Amino acid sequence: MKENIVAKLTAKDDKYACALADKIISESQETDEWYEYFNDFASLLNHPKSLVRNRVLYILAANAQWDEENHFDLIISDFLTHITDEKPITARQCIKALAQVGVAKPQYIPRILSCLQGADLSKYKDSMRPLIEKDIAETEKILKTL
Repeated sequence: MKENIVAKLTAKDDKYACALADKIISESQETDEWYEYFNDFASLLNHPKSLVRNRVLYILAANAQWDEENHFDLIISDFLTHITDEKPITARQCIKALAQVGVAKPQYIPRILSCLQGADLSKYKDSMRPLIEKDIAETEKILKTL
């Protein structure tokens, strides 16, 4: 099941890949059994398909709590670039996932807040911008209470 995890998460069958990602995210809330694949997941952060990026942002956020080896230090910059991902849905997923990252890794909160506050949302359509702004406000609220 766990061999070739990258191929499975990037499979053409989106239903399958999405179900697998959901399983990994769910199990990662409770146990560190997926953490050993952290670097495999991180390798997908800049995948051309936004659906893959969406999945991996949540998988990485779910595994942040198990990151005693500080692998997140190596990917936090990449992760934060997705606050303004070309796809507004991916930007929203990233912003929501950052709340979980901040809870697990409080040392990143100042940097996350700075990136959220400095995010240039002008490239998004008027229909999406208020949704992204709302996500940012919700994530900021969570992080500022920690």
